[in-house]
Amino acid sequence: FDMFTEVTINIQAGAQALVNLLEDYREPEQKVSHIKDLEHRGDQMTHDIMTRLNQTFITPFDREDIHELCSKLDDVIDLIDAFASRLVIYNIRALRPGAAELARIVRKATDEVHHAVTLLEKHDRILPHCIEINRLENEADTIVRAAIARLFEEEKDPVEIIKWKELYEVLEIATDKCEDIANVIESVVLKSA
Repeated sequence: FDMFTEVTINIQAGAQALVNLLEDYREPEQKVSHIKDLEHRGDQMTHDIMTRLNQTFITPFDREDIHELCSKLDDVIDLIDAFASRLVIYNIRALRPGAAELARIVRKATDEVHHAVTLLEKHDRILPHCIEINRLENEADTIVRAAIARLFEEEKDPVEIIKWKELYEVLEIATDKCEDIANVIESVVLKSA
């Protein structure tokens, strides 16, 4: 449980670093490098959990659920890094509406994931966090739809359209992965009820 909590703290740090990047979009390369470091740290933590899982005979809950939770947690930090890296790779000079708002939703969702994971050992008061994660994912869907509609309405450069459509979708997928985490946690709680 402590290992999962460490992973969620790292994910929260990545989400906050993404918000910081988008709220003050100066020197993005340096900020993206910090996010990449957090992603590498997350990979190491995931590896450590999987190693421990393979060495442990009795686990706190089903091996499949531990594996799934670990994988989904890793997906979130991977997507945060993917979005940030693409900003540099695509040479994004100015941000479009909705990007920072989506990053803030990802951060809120990672906060809820952290709270849910810290309660996982006791199975107490977890479901409200899972419900909030689902609500945030729905909110992100709405923002992405509006941002993409606005993109197609306002942007005339097809290359910019392709870049930004993908960027929006990466952030939306990050919220989907948070929802997947909530679903795994709910399953673990229901199995042990």
